[in-house]
Amino acid sequence: MDRLPDRARIVIVGGGVIGCSIAYHLTRLGVSDVLLIEKDALTAGTTWHAAGLITSAGFHDETSLWMCRYSRDLYARLEQETGHATGFRPVGHLSIAKTAARMETLVRERDFQVGFGVPNQIVTPAQIAELFPLAKVDDLIGGSYVADEGRADPVGVATSLAKGARMGGARIAEGVRVTGFLNDGRRITGVQTDAGEVQAESVVLAAGLWTRQLARKAGVDVPLQAAEHYYLLTEPMPGVHGDLPIIEDLDCYGYFREEGGGMLVGLFEPQAAAWHPQQAPEDFAFGTIPADWERMTPFLEHAMQRIPSLAEAGIKTLFCGPESFTADAAPLLGPAPEVEGLWVAAGLNSVGILLGGGVGSVMASWIVDGICPVDNAGYTIERALPHECSLRFRRERIVEQLGVLFGDGTYPTFHQHTARGIRRSALHETWKSAGAHFAVSAGWEFVEWFRPASAPEQPVPWTWKRDFWSPWVAQEHRVIREGVGALDMSLMSKFLVQGPDAGMILDRLSANAVVGSVGQVTYTQWCNERGGIEADLTVTRLADEAFLVIVSDVCHRRVERMLRQQVGPGIFATITDMTAAWCLLSIQGPRSRELLQRVSPDDLSEEAFGYLTSREIEVGYSRVRALRVTYVGELGFELLIPTDQAVSTWEVLADAGADLGFRPVGLAAMHGLRLEKGYRDYGVDIDVTDTPVSAGLSFAVAWDKPADFIGKQALLQARADRSQRLVCLRLDDPEPLLYGGEAVQRNGAWVGYLQVGGFGHSIGSSVGLAAVGNADGVTADWLASGGFEVIVNGEAYPATLQFAPFYDPDRSRVR
Repeated sequence: MDRLPDRARIVIVGGGVIGCSIAYHLTRLGVSDVLLIEKDALTAGTTWHAAGLITSAGFHDETSLWMCRYSRDLYARLEQETGHATGFRPVGHLSIAKTAARMETLVRERDFQVGFGVPNQIVTPAQIAELFPLAKVDDLIGGSYVADEGRADPVGVATSLAKGARMGGARIAEGVRVTGFLNDGRRITGVQTDAGEVQAESVVLAAGLWTRQLARKAGVDVPLQAAEHYYLLTEPMPGVHGDLPIIEDLDCYGYFREEGGGMLVGLFEPQAAAWHPQQAPEDFAFGTIPADWERMTPFLEHAMQRIPSLAEAGIKTLFCGPESFTADAAPLLGPAPEVEGLWVAAGLNSVGILLGGGVGSVMASWIVDGICPVDNAGYTIERALPHECSLRFRRERIVEQLGVLFGDGTYPTFHQHTARGIRRSALHETWKSAGAHFAVSAGWEFVEWFRPASAPEQPVPWTWKRDFWSPWVAQEHRVIREGVGALDMSLMSKFLVQGPDAGMILDRLSANAVVGSVGQVTYTQWCNERGGIEADLTVTRLADEAFLVIVSDVCHRRVERMLRQQVGPGIFATITDMTAAWCLLSIQGPRSRELLQRVSPDDLSEEAFGYLTSREIEVGYSRVRALRVTYVGELGFELLIPTDQAVSTWEVLADAGADLGFRPVGLAAMHGLRLEKGYRDYGVDIDVTDTPVSAGLSFAVAWDKPADFIGKQALLQARADRSQRLVCLRLDDPEPLLYGGEAVQRNGAWVGYLQVGGFGHSIGSSVGLAAVGNADGVTADWLASGGFEVIVNGEAYPATLQFAPFYDPDRSRVR
């Protein structure tokens, strides 16, 4: 390109596989006014040295699975369209297991994937030996094999996508560096480059490991960090040929494939090393990192035991190149919450080729339509937090992320170990002294369960089974069902919306009628124009012009963005983040009113303080905001306590409730309690691809309220479609445990899967919420007709499905 254009509808920054894929898919949607800017040459960052694995291994959610399978299919056909080869070869992909826990992971993954058409099959050690004769198999339990997956040429993929984008009208400028951004207030309106300015409606940052430092120039946090990533290349070896399948040994953090007649041994070691945490060098292109043989030799030796003949192979090189990783080893995609007009597609965690086609398709549709076409809860950049960009956080977290990506993070008991203790409840030390076991969500330390004083501390294994904590969780469950307990929910996000137009803003966002009487608490969803759920929350009217929004921690930045987008010229409202100002202590159980009445002079009777209302009350020395709500299906009160008074308020409650068996309860118990009641959890069992209708939440839609709300017309149309529903599910027997992702069959045919699962100690079996479909309608009669089974670790277990919760379906216990 001789010179940059003065403007383009969409500017993409970064010429790796992600930037090229977004450009290609935008042109497929009819958007030809696209300019891709690359500071060096296409693929010069990390794309050129990628291993090019094409596999669905490790993916057990619908979005990831769709993106990797779409990418596979795209790379298989792209050469016919563009004339440029992608190098895709379906040589097959093997994942192997030498522990029972790892094998169960592979079987559960297979059970999920086959419902979406993936030809995933379980194989024995003998079959693994037939497929990959060089592999040592005598220590294996088995594995999984997908015959139509394999490998591609990363440069070929990116170049073919770039050629397709050019064929569709996109322009590509290489050797041009973006140095800053143009803006009009909070809106990004273009880019500054060393070759001039370019105006744009939208700017997309797909600059790989440079995205974090580039985004900071726009005031945007993109918390990713580059790590050293290694693979060993050998001289040609006997028995190695181009038709060998890819083989991954997750327990040794290694993968193996043919390269030039020799073996490529890739590593995702469990203790990784950061690369330039201060700032990645701007002039690094087609570069390599000097290999640290001393650090890597133990990992290599461990991995190479899987292929014994590697011990005699000649070594060509130990290659090391940078790859960027995120705080949770998932990509960062979507509109930046801090500004308008800026999009991010970065942090691909070494799977950019594998997911590249799918990411490009999703981003293009999202940019053009303004609505994400897939469940983005685990991918949206809105889940990222500013503290994750700090140098110390990135240095500490990156150490474990390669291992997390390569299988450590697949177990239900997994939590990150590094960069912990950053966000803490005001009662954190109180819980710690009481034996709390902490997990982490959105940087918040929350209590999973409490260890009895007589029990020794011990590490939590990565497992699918019950373990030492299970009886403690069961006891905490019974505390709530039979007496009274306290759940620290301080991690919930809290926003004050105030001003003359506060009610109007919230009524437009909310599907339910939220502008009721002062003191009213309303459960509602916020939807997009297609009716998809963007947030699931409560709105409390505190005064004529003051409202309180409480929402899950994972939706914090999305909800804040949605609120601020409503405040335009002529709109008078303020939004204040109150999350850190209040400790949220949820007092739940049939004796909760009795406990609170002991420490409060206020009338807390049903007549004076009814369900779904709020008021200020005294608790001991303090004045607190109380809400009559529950997330466990019992009589309960949520207390918003000023942070500086949280400890003293807890002491008052603990002293008053000693004879009632009052005690703190962890969120592991809450999980089972809420599933017995069928309560939904955004980002876990409902997401942007669900509507209030399909999610079974039509009761929370005010169809006839005077004000129109976003998504109303789409929801009116959706009411007639009964083909998909989220329903309550219970196993008919006490075993096994459910976690989510398990396939649901009816009369032997796949009809859906569990979005979430847990154990219901009150009903004595596993329960969950299942997304099921039936062309003739998911009706009460169809559910009651039976024949349902859940596939758990390869075995079928009878199950009962219904719309109503299995515990207290008439809601008598909440009042």
